Amino acid sequence: MNLKLSTNSQFTIDNSQLNITGSKSETNRLLLLQALFPNITLANTSNSDDSEVMQKALKGSEEIVDIHHAGTAMRFLTAYFAVNEGREVVLTGSQRMTERPIKVLVEALEQLGAKISYEKEAGYPPIRIKGQKITASKVTIPANVSSQYISALLLVAPKLENGIEITLVGEITSVPYIKMTLALLNDLDIKTSFIGNVITVYPKQEVASKVMTVESDWSSASYFFSLAALAENASISLTSYKETSLQGDSALVEIYKKMGVETQFEGNKMTLTKDVNFVPQTVNFELNNTPDIAQTIVVTCLGLGIGCHLTGLHTLKIKETDRLEALRIELTKLGANISVTNDSLTLMASDKINHNIKIATYNDHRMAMAFAPLALKVPIIIENAEVVSKSYPDFWEDMKKLGYNVSEI
Repeated sequence: MNLKLSTNSQFTIDNSQLNITGSKSETNRLLLLQALFPNITLANTSNSDDSEVMQKALKGSEEIVDIHHAGTAMRFLTAYFAVNEGREVVLTGSQRMTERPIKVLVEALEQLGAKISYEKEAGYPPIRIKGQKITASKVTIPANVSSQYISALLLVAPKLENGIEITLVGEITSVPYIKMTLALLNDLDIKTSFIGNVITVYPKQEVASKVMTVESDWSSASYFFSLAALAENASISLTSYKETSLQGDSALVEIYKKMGVETQFEGNKMTLTKDVNFVPQTVNFELNNTPDIAQTIVVTCLGLGIGCHLTGLHTLKIKETDRLEALRIELTKLGANISVTNDSLTLMASDKINHNIKIATYNDHRMAMAFAPLALKVPIIIENAEVVSKSYPDFWEDMKKLGYNVSEI
């Protein structure tokens, strides 16, 4: 499904309100914890494809577990099945998933005594996992890998006989996501510590019954920050959000302040407004802790006609697609002067944007949603627009609610 997006010339967003689905990151962590501790009840869970795949895999009994494009599920389930004594599964996914590395996590689990083998290419899914009783507790892992590897180990740690002690070697990537995992464990009265480069989770075989409510997804909110920045006038209210959030992408509040968006909190509602006196200028952001919002930011900058330099993006090379290369290709089609390295992106300021360009999405939900706000400036076409269901199935309907012209072509 290809969608053409456009807006009226006098387009404004006035006092609109949207309810955003629960955080995929929080939901998938809590689904795994619920599998370990069944007396946990979850509320406001994500309705994303990734979370549905995760839930199905945790509840199923099949030998072959196919998680399609869900990278989080691949990492978390690798750890879950490795410590699920007596269960044997083959964990696989889409063609792209078989190209995304899993070696670092497998080697970490093997340090604990896990039995995992590769069905095809070493270091990549599909993998065969034979669940074991794990008694070892000490693991060393590179600190600059995807935080999902580390979170996978932390989530299963309470059920290990001796818990876990992880030593991170080097500079740590995506600290907020590690802290999110630890905070969720702490909410269940599971004792943890994070001192220097050593993370410890202590064993706890049972937890008290509790309802865990998932905060709405900040990554999904990023597209509305972009809309507010690009609109002539905007007031958009989003629920349900906390001013003190566990999610790293809550950094959007400070980042978008530098692109003309003011944020106010009232109860569980967050309202974004455009600062009409804002004067756009080149921005520089280090996104080591928030790489998932890089696509949104660079498209916003293109729409504002300003340059940007974004660093800390090395994990984008192994996402649903090579996001840095995908951005370079698609932004160039729009007329942008952009260059990328293995961990950075530089966009030169320009007031020219080509019209009616077809944006390829590369089976990547964030490519589709990040480019959508640009329709405030020029008509664009989003190819394979249904890919948004991976994290935000209601995205196109919500864009229509804000007054976008969305038509299938």
